[in-house]
Amino acid sequence: MQTTSAPVAWAPVATQRVPSDLARRLEAGSHTDTVRAYVLARRTFLAGERVDMNVLAAALGVDRTSLFRWLGNRDALLSEVLWSLAEPTLTRIERSTDTLGSARLTTVLGDFVATLIEAPSFQGFLKREPARALKILTTKESQVQQRYLAVVEAMLEAETAAGRMHFSLSVHDLAYLLVRISESFTYADLITGEQPSAERARAAFEYVLREP
Repeated sequence: MQTTSAPVAWAPVATQRVPSDLARRLEAGSHTDTVRAYVLARRTFLAGERVDMNVLAAALGVDRTSLFRWLGNRDALLSEVLWSLAEPTLTRIERSTDTLGSARLTTVLGDFVATLIEAPSFQGFLKREPARALKILTTKESQVQQRYLAVVEAMLEAETAAGRMHFSLSVHDLAYLLVRISESFTYADLITGEQPSAERARAAFEYVLREP
């Protein structure tokens, strides 16, 4: 089914629904030291290098105390860097997807999984720090999973409000299930030793989202 209006992207609402101290400082734009340090950390991550607080502090010519005051701890910093990459990716996929209802969710989530599996900087992070990556990406220890959940919830809310989807599960519970499916197939090699697979993720999304 085709939509007659421009597709709505819900990814930007995630940071509003799940804020963080670092996100607030970056959004304000007035904390120049915070922005400068964050930009360097993000550039380091995209270059496929480990984001090391000691190295960052030295490169910026400051001590660790100042760096932690600007950015928070390393997990908080990595969470924001990871989400800064996930949000525009989700937004691009949402805006390029012209299907509605369950097909829209399946396409957006499936394409997102495929993008993560193929992203060199992201895969490099998973290989360098698998335990930390799973902690940051798949638990309540950071905002990444919570924001991803917020995006999926927003998409489900829009589709159910328009009468295009009807499920017995609550929006929150269904969104959580879809997020867990996404994580399971994106990080399959770290969780079960199997190969990550966007196609298997799509099949699982289609199965869960099939109309009763």
